[in-house]
Amino acid sequence: MAIRQLRYIGDPILRKKSKEVTEINDRIRTLLDDMLETMYEYEGVGLAAPQVGILRRVVVIDIGEGPIKLINPEIIYEEGEFTDVEGCLSIPNRAGTVKRPEKVKVKYLDENGEEKIIEGTGLLDKALCHEIDHLDGILFIDKMIEEIVPEEEEE
Repeated sequence: MAIRQLRYIGDPILRKKSKEVTEINDRIRTLLDDMLETMYEYEGVGLAAPQVGILRRVVVIDIGEGPIKLINPEIIYEEGEFTDVEGCLSIPNRAGTVKRPEKVKVKYLDENGEEKIIEGTGLLDKALCHEIDHLDGILFIDKMIEEIVPEEEEE
């Protein structure tokens, strides 16, 4: 496993749509493991492949309940809405409120190619939506309702 180089706002790869994974092989499994290690190194709860320069529909998430590896994730159901604060490893030192569904169901393939469905509410819901947005070139600042300025920066 290796820590990959993060891409930051302004990098054009973050604005591109990722391609579907058509074959789950050792390269994809290595990418998933590297993404997890990178996410932990930067103390994130989620990471999408474009954030490490790879335009594939691959996401990793760990909200404190163990790692989740998702290949070709797709939101198949959403319900309600809530607004909460978000940040992003690719957009350091910025945070803001974003409106997301209150509950989502996401269909995906695991690293063995098995189709699964995961339900998310709260932080998991937010992480799933945020990371799937990355796969379509959408950043949280595109959906930000209000930016939150850290107290030390306020005048």
